Amino acid sequence: MLYHNTYLHKTSTEWVTFVHGAGGSSTIWFKQVREFKKHFNVLILDLRGHGRSKPTLGKIFKSEYNFDVVTKDIIEVLNHVKINKSHFIGISLGSILIRNLAEKKPELVKSMILGGAILKLNFRSQLLMKLGNLFKSIVPYMLLYKLFAFIIMPRKNHRNSRILFINEAKKLYQKEFLKWFKLTSEINPLLRFFRSKDIKIPTLYIMGEEDHLFLPSIKRVVQHHVNSSLFVIKKCGHVVNVEQPTIFNTKTIDFISSLNSTK
Repeated sequence: MLYHNTYLHKTSTEWVTFVHGAGGSSTIWFKQVREFKKHFNVLILDLRGHGRSKPTLGKIFKSEYNFDVVTKDIIEVLNHVKINKSHFIGISLGSILIRNLAEKKPELVKSMILGGAILKLNFRSQLLMKLGNLFKSIVPYMLLYKLFAFIIMPRKNHRNSRILFINEAKKLYQKEFLKWFKLTSEINPLLRFFRSKDIKIPTLYIMGEEDHLFLPSIKRVVQHHVNSSLFVIKKCGHVVNVEQPTIFNTKTIDFISSLNSTK
């Protein structure tokens, strides 16, 4: 089972579950946990092969490694902790896993807050993935990861986010990194499906105005999905919870609280 940790509130019955992105770990949420546990029960977890979750080495995983399998990991933790329904907060690739969870098990998802959300790969990001697939067996994975981090978070004010994710990625085994990278082969059809379907679950996209790879597609989707809204943080890049934690915390806590007040 995935490594996970819970923070229980004395009176609240609401759960908030945090899902990090590829190469990260639950430690990227430390500024969120500090605030959220004042209001809600909190669950954080490390995806397989990340942080303190063991790598999925062994024959059993060679033929089975896709978004559905990784999503089942999260469901297993929810069942173990006996969480019947939760608000979910994800960053980057974590947003894809949460959206996939909402398709597979909508009864578990009370709302979705998707930061640095990925709903479409533009030409530049598609090219990046193709080059990565081409060189992944030749180039050391950390060199690839550093290149990706710089392209996704290129500006000077994104530096802390880059350093944090690069340091977290160093904890990954190379074989584990390659398995996660292979998930990109199935990402386009999945994202196309997400863009086309207006899910009924309340969804807040929270994006940085400098998230040049992913923000444009989110703006288009929100125009057509009636249960979705978008908040854009000024002077902020891809990893919004790290770059602007105070704004991120305020907007996301307010969003969840507003849903609870309309019950």
